[in-house]
Amino acid sequence: MDIFFLISAHIFQVVIWPPTRLFLWFFGHLEVKGLENLTNLPKDKGVIFASNHSSELDPFITPASLPFMSRFIPLYYTIREKSFYDGGSVRQKFYGGFIFRFIGGHYVYTGLKDYDKSLVNHIRLLKENKNIFVFPEGGISRIGKPKEAKGGIVYLAEKGNTLIIPVGISGLYGATMVDILLRKRRIIVTFGMPISQQELKLAVPREEDGNVNIYKDEAQYVMSKIGAII
Repeated sequence: MDIFFLISAHIFQVVIWPPTRLFLWFFGHLEVKGLENLTNLPKDKGVIFASNHSSELDPFITPASLPFMSRFIPLYYTIREKSFYDGGSVRQKFYGGFIFRFIGGHYVYTGLKDYDKSLVNHIRLLKENKNIFVFPEGGISRIGKPKEAKGGIVYLAEKGNTLIIPVGISGLYGATMVDILLRKRRIIVTFGMPISQQELKLAVPREEDGNVNIYKDEAQYVMSKIGAII
């Protein structure tokens, strides 16, 4: 079944790219910056794209901002189990489960207090040189600016010995579909400079006696890089 979802994500993201890109260009005045920062990335390893999260459209915007048939597509997402999305609006009844998995979602198991167990699916994907897309905040920010980051993203990067690409999405906070259809929003997607393991270690030194919050501190550094390009 995992093979099915790996293939379905690829097909879905390729097929939906043209209409999504056209929609975002026409209704959202889409502008993409920083693609040059992706040109010299290793071709034999997956990377982690890390973005701020201010809209339900965000998961579709980043792949649509990459070039058509980009080598980074498909992007595989972190999602919660189906029960997490239940109990909300009628629209949310369709969230999670098969639909999210079909478009590229893989489960994160929360409450285990063990990154290896929580992120087992995404660790496996990175070992298979797949590309991951993560919202370090863990959910949509309702405050108009990025929230505090969770540590899982840098644990993933360390485990996969891979780069983190900060992605800033601006122009969608508080937007309604009416705003977008009336072309009142200007969406800007910016791909920042890759963040290496060496950069993280220099930015957030590890104390000799150990720092239990080191992953969270490093994730906050990643979030600061995202905030700088929004």
